Amino acid sequence: MDFNEIYHFLFETYEGIACLIGCGFVFSIIFAFVSERKTKKTFKDRGEKTDEQRFDDEDDSEE
Repeated sequence: MDFNEIYHFLFETYEGIACLIGCGFVFSIIFAFVSERKTKKTFKDRGEKTDEQRFDDEDDSEE
């Protein structure tokens, strides 16, 4: 296969476009999974939130 055949398959046929969309979907799922794992590892020592912290709104003003 030369470049022209690959280009024609990927960008000019329904099957090729489906492959591009599928690959993009798989790569985005993998990237999201890796990012989530790194974020969990970074913020694992935050501790439990109390009920006051969980429902605290910053824009509440007591008058």
